[in-house]
Amino acid sequence: MGSHRRPAQSGLDRSARGSTVYVLSALSAVAATAAAGLTAAPAGAAPQDRPSGTRAEVDRLFEQAEKATESFNKADERADKLRDDLADLRDSVARGQERINFMRGALGSLAGAQYRSGGIDPSLALLLSSDPDGYLDKASVLDRVTARQARDLSALQRAQRDLSQERAEATLKLVDLERTRKAVARHKRTVEDKLARARRLLEALPAGQRAAYERSSRGGGRDGVPDLSGAVPSSGRAAAAVAAAMSAVGRPYVWGANGPSGFDCSGLMQWSYGRAGVGLPRTSQEQRYAGRQIPLSEARPGDLVAYRSDASHIGMYVGNGQVIHAPYPGAPVRYDPVGMMPVSSVTRV
Repeated sequence: MGSHRRPAQSGLDRSARGSTVYVLSALSAVAATAAAGLTAAPAGAAPQDRPSGTRAEVDRLFEQAEKATESFNKADERADKLRDDLADLRDSVARGQERINFMRGALGSLAGAQYRSGGIDPSLALLLSSDPDGYLDKASVLDRVTARQARDLSALQRAQRDLSQERAEATLKLVDLERTRKAVARHKRTVEDKLARARRLLEALPAGQRAAYERSSRGGGRDGVPDLSGAVPSSGRAAAAVAAAMSAVGRPYVWGANGPSGFDCSGLMQWSYGRAGVGLPRTSQEQRYAGRQIPLSEARPGDLVAYRSDASHIGMYVGNGQVIHAPYPGAPVRYDPVGMMPVSSVTRV
């Protein structure tokens, strides 16, 4: 989550891919049963059976889903690159085969001409020639043709070796691509499973507790634009990225998506800086190394704020102790306090 060779949405449609994930809902019968149990939790119930335990479990599932999402993004980005590399190799192999076919044809024609003009012993041909001087001239030309043929034959052999190597490399790339595709599918299943379980738990909570969770989760979000007066971006491109991120406030969280209609956390950062003409890596773990790391106390608008020790979540500092980020499924892009979670690093792009 290095600049892309092409827009990161190539291959699969990220927004479409994630659009069904975060709207998952539990069957009404299951939700009703679970809600009844949570409302009247017995005194000796285990923590996970109490509303507070349920909210903690939802947080844990969202965090696990977020980590799996970043793993998905990394594997999907690798699959895109492998597809490009494989296509380039196949084009190169095709061009190499055409070159070899041409060289073989040329060598065949040259060999035929050589045979027709010098198919007998040179000394005997000289004795039988009615024009010895003319024959010697031809023999000199034939020597040059033979030398050229040897060079062309050597070039053909090198071209064949190169082609064989490219074919072997293409085969390895194809194997790697298939392995990466399986990794993408595995991460996708993990994300969907975690999100579905979290959504079922949320749906099972009574409406008041569910609303309280939405308000209190992470930073709880803010209505409207916080006071950002006096906050000066570190550069013109940082200012452009902040403006882009602010324009995305209110758009939905869609895992695996990098805009413009939906975002996951690192997708929002990549899209925002992309609008500023800067290519960021795809994953939050890579984005934290996309520039110079600075102390949080020196953060300015446009700096990237990575969270948790593994940088599995990321947002953009916008000034006065606020970040813009894509929080989790069901919560749109919004402003939150920079200290909503443990900060692991701040990066100036």
